Amino acid sequence: MNVRQLKTTVAPRCQCVNGVQATIKSCLYYGGRCAARSHGIGAQARSNTNPYYLTLLTVTLTTPLTEGELLERAQSIAGLTFAEVAGPLGWPVPETLHQAKGWVGELMETCLGASASSLPEPDFQAIGVELKTIPVDRNGRPKESTYVCAVPLTGNLDLTWETSVVRQKLARVLWVPVEADPRIPVPERRIGSPLLWSPGPTEEAALRADWEELMELVIMGELDQLTGELGTYLQIRPKAPNARALRESTSETGEKALTLPRGFYLRTSFTTEILNRHYLRRG
Repeated sequence: MNVRQLKTTVAPRCQCVNGVQATIKSCLYYGGRCAARSHGIGAQARSNTNPYYLTLLTVTLTTPLTEGELLERAQSIAGLTFAEVAGPLGWPVPETLHQAKGWVGELMETCLGASASSLPEPDFQAIGVELKTIPVDRNGRPKESTYVCAVPLTGNLDLTWETSVVRQKLARVLWVPVEADPRIPVPERRIGSPLLWSPGPTEEAALRADWEELMELVIMGELDQLTGELGTYLQIRPKAPNARALRESTSETGEKALTLPRGFYLRTSFTTEILNRHYLRRG
């Protein structure tokens, strides 16, 4: 894959000459709207023809009842900046995301009408769809692993892949790429074109194998064996605000113990494959 193909994945800022858009393809993945600031196409020009943006202005957001409705909403805000979406909701945009890592995800959940909040089930409960934002660099590559859900450290003896929260969360996902180039101010970073995805047989088999390998160590109380190298696509990492945020677990001897909470994460190699396959096919 060459650099030009990668760039179309995240729709880099359009190159415009004398106010004329030089290339259309670079805009396709942001709803067909040129995001260049140099010729004045900004929030006002786009919002005037964007019905869902007008809905945001009235803050009458409801939970989508079909996949089509959800996808239409997500496509309607593709190409808009964080500031353009957060403004109608009355959300202040942080200058940096270092101390507000969950801000982008919460913004997307709110404006798209997610209903599950932090519950162990898909964000859009009525239609069984999970929402995942993917911060991408200037070349369209995911910058970080994707959090899936918390690891069940107790009460896990009867769990199977079929009944796991990981499988429920990943059965149907709305992926939304978002700009994460540090050179772009947070308010000016844009939302990418969404894609609805379900794992194919090969992907699910790989995820299941990872989950079973990792959960075997958890159930056996061998948490010290859970290194970042384990798992082809799925890995387990600590997820805690600080070293004092301990949770109950089971030790190797079957006794109760305290440990840091952990989460399941998808490796960037997995999400990169998803984005490349989808957007290059469209391109």
